[in-house]
Amino acid sequence: MPNVHLTEPMRDYVDGLIRSGAYANLSEVVRAGIRLLMEKDGARQFYALKAELETAAAAAEGGAFIEFDPRGFEPDAFKS
Repeated sequence: MPNVHLTEPMRDYVDGLIRSGAYANLSEVVRAGIRLLMEKDGARQFYALKAELETAAAAAEGGAFIEFDPRGFEPDAFKS
């Protein structure tokens, strides 16, 4: 795994976090930062999906849709 290179202000900030007892070492700080990035990325994906669904719902409400035929989509599911 590569070393982490921080700017001086970042090092000062991390040192303060460690001195305060919030984190035990640099690795904990880096892991916490990566977790936040992962959460943010998940939120970004959620809001992108939400926007797509809102666009699709508006189109459907405006009449831009076709009736769904479940028998045509999955005919084997309706066999007796």
